[in-house]
Amino acid sequence: MKKIVILTGAGISAESGIQTFRGSDGLWEGHDVMEVASPIGWEKNKKIVLDFYNQRRSQLLTVEPNLAHSALKLLEYKYDVTIITQNIDDLHERAGSSNIIHLHGELLKSRSTENPKLIYECFTDINEGDVCELNSQLRPHIVWFGEEVPLLSTAARITSQADVLLIVGTSMQVYPAANLINYVSLATHIYFIDPQPVIQKNYFPNLKIIAENASTGVPKVVNQLIDL
Repeated sequence: MKKIVILTGAGISAESGIQTFRGSDGLWEGHDVMEVASPIGWEKNKKIVLDFYNQRRSQLLTVEPNLAHSALKLLEYKYDVTIITQNIDDLHERAGSSNIIHLHGELLKSRSTENPKLIYECFTDINEGDVCELNSQLRPHIVWFGEEVPLLSTAARITSQADVLLIVGTSMQVYPAANLINYVSLATHIYFIDPQPVIQKNYFPNLKIIAENASTGVPKVVNQLIDL
């Protein structure tokens, strides 16, 4: 069974109605990124950080997976599939995909500030004073700027095994996730699905660019792969 690795970013979830965090002005819905997505911002004002993610969590519970999420599930009937996502939503899971690595954490989970291995499901707001079993404040289970990406080495190892790599809804400009493409072999077939693709085609001999939104481009590629 051939190995397919799928790298997904904000573009695939935007079509479900999830706002992408960072706008053209570099702000996240009016917030400086360091204010709501860094250990410094957390220490400075926990309430602002918690409110920001509480709003994101509430919005997530109102949206549904789109055609791109659903199509990726179909690949599991023929291939060994791993999805490596930069997204913190659970839309891949809700669409039925079974093997997902969340590089940047998960919005529907919280964790202890004392012990990062203490992780809990979280479908409601996190407030100041909400604590873990160690009596330590809970925080969003999100990888913030300046923090280590714990699953990066696992993602790199899995990407290096890919016979086929799909890149969906990500500019491949956000590091360290953008480096994952460099782990594939020259023989790996790469499909880059994005309405405004930015990639050095000459670096990858087996690269195909599909300049479409995820909801139209992904089903087309999935059908091609299933028919092989």
